[in-house]
Amino acid sequence: MNPFRLGLVQMSSGPNAAENLDKAVTFSRDAARRGAQIVCLQELFLTPYFCQREDPLLFDLAEPIPGPTTERLAAVAKDSAVVIVASIFERRSAGLYHNTAVVLDADGSIAGVYRKMHIPDDPLYYEKYYFTPGDLGFRAFRTRYAKVGTLVCWDQWYPEAARLTALQGADVLIYPTAIGWHPAEKAEFGASQHAAWETIQRSHAIANGIFVAAVNRTGHEGPANGGLDFWGGSFVADPSGTLLAKASHDREEIVVVECDPRRTESTRRNWPFLRDRRIDAYEGLTKRWLE
Repeated sequence: MNPFRLGLVQMSSGPNAAENLDKAVTFSRDAARRGAQIVCLQELFLTPYFCQREDPLLFDLAEPIPGPTTERLAAVAKDSAVVIVASIFERRSAGLYHNTAVVLDADGSIAGVYRKMHIPDDPLYYEKYYFTPGDLGFRAFRTRYAKVGTLVCWDQWYPEAARLTALQGADVLIYPTAIGWHPAEKAEFGASQHAAWETIQRSHAIANGIFVAAVNRTGHEGPANGGLDFWGGSFVADPSGTLLAKASHDREEIVVVECDPRRTESTRRNWPFLRDRRIDAYEGLTKRWLE
């Protein structure tokens, strides 16, 4: 299989959805001009991260798939011959909403849809109020350039999700993300929180012998004396967990990285974790707890 080039779009999202979409389109086209073949946008890029509070009026931000945002991005994908991974607040039906990653192939068609499986409920991350857990399972989608496995943000912490997606033959795991620091905790816990986030995803790369990409937003959102400082830090790790590229914490950036599937082949030959898995002994993983 030929190498493919990932383009990660790390941006801030303001209060105007149309302006955010215009920015995402501009950055996606720029990434394509810089050689990216698969462009990934951050989680819920169209708006500020609205899950910091529970407000029934915010359900009006949701839209269907296909819908206006996917149609706009599909045109970009077709014109620029790029695959686009876009995170959408999906309105499936009245009262039924998902946090959804859409994969648009390089001809503008929808290659696949993944609905976020793990939904958090923490201070300033009140996602259970808005999102129904995904019901499509873990997914990997064949595109023009590579087979793309999509997972979303909170899914990042679960090795089971990475494994089940990788086992479908994904060439890369892509995580659209919205994660940051609570400003009051940043001085004491900020470094360790960020290190844990990066380490767990690099471990998915190692355990599965696969490329992993995480694309996060940047900037402060919410009250000046509270809210969230999104930490950026978008990165790509190779199948041995080595960081190939990493964005800053505080700037909008486009990161373009070449990924060579031959590195997956070589890594898995030397670290044959998939060969040595004891699939006859893992039934306990389907239990909530083992006494």
